[in-house]
Amino acid sequence: MKILVIEDEHALADTLRRAISSDGHWVDVAHDGHTGLELALTGGYDVIVLDLMLPGLSGLEVCRRLRSHDAHALVLILTAKDSEYDEADGLDAGADDYLTKPFSLVVLLARLRALGRRAGRDRPATLQVGDLTLDVVARLCKRGEQTVELTAREVEVLGCLLAADGGAVSKQDILDEVWDSPSDLDPNIVEVYVSSLRKKVDAPFGRHTIRTVRGIGYRLAPDVP
Repeated sequence: MKILVIEDEHALADTLRRAISSDGHWVDVAHDGHTGLELALTGGYDVIVLDLMLPGLSGLEVCRRLRSHDAHALVLILTAKDSEYDEADGLDAGADDYLTKPFSLVVLLARLRALGRRAGRDRPATLQVGDLTLDVVARLCKRGEQTVELTAREVEVLGCLLAADGGAVSKQDILDEVWDSPSDLDPNIVEVYVSSLRKKVDAPFGRHTIRTVRGIGYRLAPDVP
């Protein structure tokens, strides 16, 4: 799944990012309500983990605005506000689940998987930009009608870029998502795989879909011959 964590406590946000990533998901993090809302509306997330007490814009208001924009991401509120009235307010604002701090990471991950099963019922099995497609179940890449042979790691890297839905993805985010022990690796290894992908999905077709975002990483953009 593609998951957004909106949490202002940086240490907790980092713990959540690492735990959720280790469970096999793509994770982005925002530390305030305004940034979180902007990412939530544009990032194409399956699930949003949302704190209530945020700087700039409260979690309740973020949730209300998401629902007013008909955003389809499922929302799990994660908060220290533990009264039954707080929980009712959160669910009435549009949240799909509510978990109070302190919490068990095991339970949090199980609840995210449960939400993911709900989100997956409507999530397409194919990621696409222009005529470049990736069947995430069959792990099959195509440019138009032509199959492109990729290694397992190349499929994972391409999937990360496609899942960002046109947004920029950093090398470190790709490492965290694709490799089991990213802390032991040089982020520049991502350049090797991106270069290989360009040679397979772009160059033979005269395309420039994989773009470098200076100082950040990469993004995908539709391209035509």
